Amino acid sequence: MNQVPARVWVLRVALVGLVLLGLQTTITTELRPFGVVVQLMLAFAASAGAASGPGEGALAGFVLGIMYDLATGTPIGATALALAVGGYAAGWGRQYRIEPKWWILAGFTSFGAVVGETMVPLVRVLIGETGLFGDRLLIVLPVVGVSTALLSIVLIPVARWALVVRPSEIRVQSADA
Repeated sequence: MNQVPARVWVLRVALVGLVLLGLQTTITTELRPFGVVVQLMLAFAASAGAASGPGEGALAGFVLGIMYDLATGTPIGATALALAVGGYAAGWGRQYRIEPKWWILAGFTSFGAVVGETMVPLVRVLIGETGLFGDRLLIVLPVVGVSTALLSIVLIPVARWALVVRPSEIRVQSADA
């Protein structure tokens, strides 16, 4: 975890989340590639994980999920759990690379978003809904994965700002020492 106080980055994540929530509930409900709503909040949670690591990704996903649940009237914590898992999954690969290239981060983000989107029907089954697993999931997951990978180009720098993540400093000891 980074050394910045939680109140700083939670406020930044919440501010970015408010903007994305507004876009999620207005514009993206109308723009549906292949009939699938582009998941901006999930994309930002996964981008936070890919930009910083699994812990920050999970916490950012939880904050964003609570905001989404409060705004849309879904059961509190249902979306928060899915977004937290998505942020964690995206940050999981970050443990093995110091400063990955942009396309690797896009892959981590896409993977985390697909995992998070897979969690949505699982969580809904736990709260009592039925008939959520079907052939539609075979269309939703690729669309969410590709759209999130494309959005990560913009959202990863925003996530780095929001989480106050600085580029890695690698110091190699010189041969003279």
